[in-house]
Amino acid sequence: MLKNSLTEILYILCGLICFFSMYTTWKDKKHPSKAPTILFWGILGFIFTFSRIGVLWGNDKIFIKDIVIGYLVLVMAVLSASKRVKYNTFQESTADFKEKMANTIKNKIFIPALALAIIAFVTAQLWTQQLGSLVALGISAVVASILSLVITKGKGSEMIEDGRRLLELVGPVSILPQLLAALGSVFAVAGVGDVIAGAIKTVIPEGNIFLGVVTYCVGMALFTVIMGNGFAAFAVITAGIGVPFVFMQGANPAIASVLALTAGYCGTLVTPMAANFNIVPTAILEIEDRKYGLIKYQAPVAAIMLMIHIILMYVWAF
Repeated sequence: MLKNSLTEILYILCGLICFFSMYTTWKDKKHPSKAPTILFWGILGFIFTFSRIGVLWGNDKIFIKDIVIGYLVLVMAVLSASKRVKYNTFQESTADFKEKMANTIKNKIFIPALALAIIAFVTAQLWTQQLGSLVALGISAVVASILSLVITKGKGSEMIEDGRRLLELVGPVSILPQLLAALGSVFAVAGVGDVIAGAIKTVIPEGNIFLGVVTYCVGMALFTVIMGNGFAAFAVITAGIGVPFVFMQGANPAIASVLALTAGYCGTLVTPMAANFNIVPTAILEIEDRKYGLIKYQAPVAAIMLMIHIILMYVWAF
């Protein structure tokens, strides 16, 4: 199937970047934590590249067992928790060169970023069933990368080096979104939503729609803060709070669900667990406060948006 094949190619490309980080770390004689860092990026590259590539054994095709991948992830977690995954120096342009290129390229630097969004949207709309959103994003990323090289007249090696720099600056938290999404599925299967529903019943009076809406929206935001992922929180909080205290009270499921999910994003704005939103930008912009720099600016907006979500759900969904 085309969709699966292209998805695997994208994963392999991600794995190759990890292998490149492993290789450059191995070559770096002054690296402060060489062996653990090599092991971490090597394991991640192996998972991305080989976890779904089967090996022919006679007439059968053998895949790496999921439990093996699970143990490898645990090794990565230990390396990350012990703070043994580090980075050293990178090849960077001088400040004068950056200023000169900024004056030369000017606003054309935004073309790749706009192309990334536009191509991903158009591709997903035209070939959603055939490709899926992930492949559409991957295709747009490749096109945007090519446009970047054309506009800046840079080298492919420079692009790869800067990709490695960004990956290592973000570090182990770059895999948080995948891990937290998986954790959300585990929580849903384990019945965490039922436990939450049982606890909420003792607090919210039966039939009180407004308190049900407040609890649903605030619960989504708080659980997203913990999980770092609105989609992971949605399954648990909707099962535990949304269905019994909002949907069963007569709310329109479509409207309430959409507003609940975006209410969860208010939590995304104030948690370091949302690495792709709050850690990656600090690495790109080189903000001094690596953990809470963006969150401090986003917190007031998140609070206001959460209140607006509560009002909209109460008015629109009923």
